[in-house]
Amino acid sequence: MGRHEDEDVVVVERSGSPVGPFIWGLAMGAALGLLFAPMSGRELREEMATRSRRLKDAAVEKAEELEEMVSDGFHRARDRVEDKIEDARRSVKDGRQYVRDVADAGRSAAVTAREELERRLAEAREVRRAGARPGGDEEPVA
Repeated sequence: MGRHEDEDVVVVERSGSPVGPFIWGLAMGAALGLLFAPMSGRELREEMATRSRRLKDAAVEKAEELEEMVSDGFHRARDRVEDKIEDARRSVKDGRQYVRDVADAGRSAAVTAREELERRLAEAREVRRAGARPGGDEEPVA
């Protein structure tokens, strides 16, 4: 006995959509119904022409509705994208302003620290020139 003979086998069959044959059957049924209807040939042709015009008008109306729906959806999507872009631009602008503010604060702190350092150095030089220690004590004589 072969190694694979005891295993179950699953077969998947793929077929087309059942919608196509359904529509084909519907059309055939409608055509046969019209052919066997109790009307004369002329009446049947007039009825078919009338129904064809109605069907065409309905199809045009549905196509216009669909076009309007797609157009509205497109406009809504475009508006959302534009809003998101504007939000992103605003965020970038706010971020840039924050960076400028931080940089300005850093520059200001650096200037203040430099001025304080220069002031202390000037005081230390004055004390040194005066011959005294920065703490106010006289320099010891060696």
